[in-house]
Amino acid sequence: MSVDAELTTMMNAVFAEHRETHGPTAGPELWAQLRELGLARLTGTEESGGSGAGWREAAELTAAAVRAGVRIGLPEHDLLACWLLEAVGAPVDEATRTVAVLDESGTANAVPWASAADRVVLLWPYHGEYRLCDVPTSTLRITPGANMIGEPRDSVAAEVGALAGTAVSADVVAVLRLKSALIRALQVCAALDTTLELAVEHASSRTQFGRPLAKFQAIQHMVSDIAAEATLARTTTEAALTAAVDSDWTAPNLEFRIAVARSCVGHAASAVVRNAHQVFGAIGTTVEHRLHEYTRAALAWRGEFGSVRSWDQRVTDAALDAGADGLWELITG
Repeated sequence: MSVDAELTTMMNAVFAEHRETHGPTAGPELWAQLRELGLARLTGTEESGGSGAGWREAAELTAAAVRAGVRIGLPEHDLLACWLLEAVGAPVDEATRTVAVLDESGTANAVPWASAADRVVLLWPYHGEYRLCDVPTSTLRITPGANMIGEPRDSVAAEVGALAGTAVSADVVAVLRLKSALIRALQVCAALDTTLELAVEHASSRTQFGRPLAKFQAIQHMVSDIAAEATLARTTTEAALTAAVDSDWTAPNLEFRIAVARSCVGHAASAVVRNAHQVFGAIGTTVEHRLHEYTRAALAWRGEFGSVRSWDQRVTDAALDAGADGLWELITG
């Protein structure tokens, strides 16, 4: 993916400075800076107050936050919630948002960043389609929760009968689910790439028995496996992103490509985390060392918006449905 080098440098600097000054948690000061720089709604249309960029730039912005170890619901805000509002022609202000897809009882579990957002874009089933409503978090029943790295994953309940809402087709919700899945793949890839960088640096600088760890064949094999798995995860994710962007999320094999990416990302996380902690040894298990910020994040994110097993099953089902005659076309698109 090609993104302007100066833009990438600026993105990295913003999150690195915040991490050094304020720590890993994104607060109001970071959101204010992102708005000032035009990064809070990077992909929003200029007519609605966005910056008019695309998913490639957003992917780089997402990766920059991961690399710096900053926890922020920026993808949910820009790529999901604000995108939905623009899709139905609803106004978008500077409030931070996330998305909750409610069930028929008006409840959604493990909603990312709901307790930290100003507003939640609600979706709920309605006569074969969906309704959408943008509401303040103060009007919802939110039960706080968190994933293993402390990011909010909350339960949200709403009285949908009291909400008017705007009609949304099931196709839009299907695209929302694919976008959500791809966001997590992008985040895991950034965590795996950073883990690889840390492992290479550690193996090159740390000495044991009078020579660098990188000189030991066992360490070389483990680092090589980390590099191979991280590369496979990144390659399949970039292929899925390219298919999505080039087709405006309408490619006939897009769900298959995203399923392949999520499957590869999920299995890569296991190998990368295992090998990285073996390379680092005891030092990599300490709270003081930053390795866990990336390995635990990769394990947390890989199971969100679909488990690894569920994505494996989607790949298998798609391949079987395509059959011997259609499998190549399914893969190449």
